[in-house]
Amino acid sequence: MAIGNTNHRGRLSLVACEAGRQFASRVHQHLQEIVKIVDGEVVSAARDSQEILFANGEIKTVVNENIRGDDVYVIQCLDDPLSDRSVNDNYMALLTAVHAVHHSDADSITAVIPQFPYSRQERKKARESITARLVAAHLEDAGAHRVITLDIHAEAIEGFFERALLEDLHASKEIIQFFRDVIPAKDLQENLCVVAPDTGGANMARYYSNQFACAFAVVDKARDYSKTSVVESMRLVGDVNGKHVIMPDDLVATGGTLINACRLLKENGAEKIYVACSLPFFNDPAIERLAKGFEEGLFEMVIGTDAVWHGDAFQKQHPWYREVSVARLFAQVIFNINRRRSVSELLR
Repeated sequence: MAIGNTNHRGRLSLVACEAGRQFASRVHQHLQEIVKIVDGEVVSAARDSQEILFANGEIKTVVNENIRGDDVYVIQCLDDPLSDRSVNDNYMALLTAVHAVHHSDADSITAVIPQFPYSRQERKKARESITARLVAAHLEDAGAHRVITLDIHAEAIEGFFERALLEDLHASKEIIQFFRDVIPAKDLQENLCVVAPDTGGANMARYYSNQFACAFAVVDKARDYSKTSVVESMRLVGDVNGKHVIMPDDLVATGGTLINACRLLKENGAEKIYVACSLPFFNDPAIERLAKGFEEGLFEMVIGTDAVWHGDAFQKQHPWYREVSVARLFAQVIFNINRRRSVSELLR
């Protein structure tokens, strides 16, 4: 890549944080495939780095290669089910990695975080912080020029960035293709209905219903904001009687409202229910709840993505779960940004 070539933003480099290494490895593999198709050569973009953990829990990131002038993408997964590190541990590691890249004199720095932390704290409901705003400020202060995430919980967060750009990717195409490949065509063609699990997910569900050219319904729920993840009441707006239902959502945390929504749909005559989510966090006691709901016949399966990677063993152990990869989507977006190509075309 010649320095004077305006078709490139500079040498493309990936720096993986500890919790992001698995996802970064899959992104890097797809990125190499894309570069080989376009340029006819295999080039490694992975750069060596390490996290140093101090006895008191402090974290430091060290970049072990020269990345001066590079177009650098720092990859981190904030919620890692296969690690004992907390979201806050991984968040601090991300900030130190971005800052280390900044002090390594990279030309452009992009934080690649499939899970945007604190995205459910984007507005003030009482005397409380708007923590998502703090995350945006921290990333900018650390040196990030751009942030790439997946199906952010609140679109308003884009407005929290004053200097950095936010690219919000969507897992819908990959999930929809999974449905078409795996679920019997009869289930998708006859009496199909897409249901939004709440009014906030109406736009996502409407996109699914347009893609499948089918009916659309909404579960209207009232939350008790004085408690965490507590829903006071739910009612269905629309008809699901005798229908096969696809219910997409951006994330599944404890799974309580999801199970209640499935039960409500069953009570209203839904035949089969397929649940999809971009970020399968499955915080305790979600796995126990979902396993029990599957045994009760409340749903056929839950489709998640490897943006929150549970591993192959998890899928074998839990027959109700299927995983779709979004690593190639991230690789294509990273490639397009580096080559100054359109990203919006990938998201249509």
